[in-house]
Amino acid sequence: MSFLRPRSWTQWVRRLCQAVFLLLFVWTLVVTHLAQVDNVPPLLRFYFQLDPLVLTATWLSSHAVPAALLVAFITVGVTLLLGRVFCGWFCPFGTLHNIFSWLRSRRETPTPPETRSPWQRAKYIVLIALLVMALFGVHWIGVLDPFSFLYRSGVTAVLPAIQYGVEDASTAIYVADPKIGPFRATSVSEPVYRFLRDQVFRAPGQAFYGSIGVGILFVAVLVLNWVKPRFWCRYICPLGALLGVLAQRPVMRLRNEESLCNNCGKCSTACPAAAQPDKRGDWLPTECFGCWNCVAACNFKAISFEFRSPFPRPAMGRLDLSRRTAVQAALAGVTGIFLMRLTPQAQEKNYNPELIRPPGALRERQFLQKCIQCGLCMRVCPTTALHPCGFESGLEGLWTPRLIPKIGYCEYNCNLCGQVCPTGAIQSLALEEKQQVKLGLATIDTTRCLPYAYGRSCIICEEHCPVPQKAIYLVEREVRLPNGKTTVLKQPQVDPDRCIGCGMCENVCVFSDRAAIRITSANESRNSDNQPILPMAPESSESTPYGS
Repeated sequence: MSFLRPRSWTQWVRRLCQAVFLLLFVWTLVVTHLAQVDNVPPLLRFYFQLDPLVLTATWLSSHAVPAALLVAFITVGVTLLLGRVFCGWFCPFGTLHNIFSWLRSRRETPTPPETRSPWQRAKYIVLIALLVMALFGVHWIGVLDPFSFLYRSGVTAVLPAIQYGVEDASTAIYVADPKIGPFRATSVSEPVYRFLRDQVFRAPGQAFYGSIGVGILFVAVLVLNWVKPRFWCRYICPLGALLGVLAQRPVMRLRNEESLCNNCGKCSTACPAAAQPDKRGDWLPTECFGCWNCVAACNFKAISFEFRSPFPRPAMGRLDLSRRTAVQAALAGVTGIFLMRLTPQAQEKNYNPELIRPPGALRERQFLQKCIQCGLCMRVCPTTALHPCGFESGLEGLWTPRLIPKIGYCEYNCNLCGQVCPTGAIQSLALEEKQQVKLGLATIDTTRCLPYAYGRSCIICEEHCPVPQKAIYLVEREVRLPNGKTTVLKQPQVDPDRCIGCGMCENVCVFSDRAAIRITSANESRNSDNQPILPMAPESSESTPYGS
């Protein structure tokens, strides 16, 4: 196909648009770590605000949505007018699938024309099941929403993998210091490494729990494009299904001129969505991406798009979904609800001590009704403290954020996670208010703490406690050593009224395997039922070392 062919100019505009929106997504992924307190770029949440699936599911699950998500009505309006052009022109995940589908086509002989497959109904079944679950408070949309899927994969798997490769390669070049005459390879590798370290990567040696599973799933989804072009978009994507429902009567419609068509099937072969452009009267607007590949492929100019009134309904293919199938999908969603809510933790009958949520997180049930597992909070965290959950919160909480103090602590002067959350699952708190929020409680393991168990001096946890009035205080006690002598050691203790559970003490503990002081979810501000520390009686407060 020649670049200068008149009928292909729309294709090149579409490709340029795809490239711009993909690069914009990569830019938001990269620069998120540059966000500063009270100076978060609005574009960081741009794609999630454009997503009508996030808007719909959040409204169904929590019966409220942040005003910023109303931007998604722009996508709705464009879809009603032009069909699923969002999938073909703007979606960065769709662009990645388009690239991998193109690579597939370069390695194969031309494929025969494709017709609609019954399996294309699968994405509508997934959509119905997820929306039914959301209606009953199980907000699992983020597991398969394309923007959440792509951003989460980029944050927890792709960027760390690139960082590991860059750091390992740069170190190898630096150690070997290869030379070609007077030229040293390090003169190129070191500036590149420093730029990536300072401008792209969040922290040295960045790694996330659960990244292997996320990464394998991401690669598998891309590889499926070798099975069928745009496999995800055809069979899985719930956002594509929602847009397909909205695109049943678009104003922009395909026209196949019978007098010019010779039924060669090139338009159908070029169609990545199996939308049947070659079948007059059976074109599928619910599947068509508006990519114009069919128009560019036709040598006789028989295929074109034109604007028509949506009323009355013209002759075209219909949404291939029976009422029985829709009911079965809804029942599958109800079954999913029961499976996720059967555990004691899902019913709030017990609390996982390792489930420490970010500051500003809503109470667990409300939190799960809003969180879309997007990974924005994980990316913006300056200490890499937030990681995707496995099953610490049950299946319902898969890939939602939790704080792991041994890897990173909650920075005392940071409230970025609440500022970037697109759905309000993490509330945006003023810095002064955030500093009062209790994420959990520090507990000292006296069988491991040096001043208690080994008769050695150590006050690191007290020194690093960021609370202005220290939550860790030292008590001098006389300790008998193994040689029979006695010495006075300062033993740390925790003031539960001042401890905010930030995790810095656990993070800096001299034990690298299992810290001698650890944070659990007890005493968290967001949950009044998980606070074992009772208020101190007034008459006894004066006798305590931390009562003042």
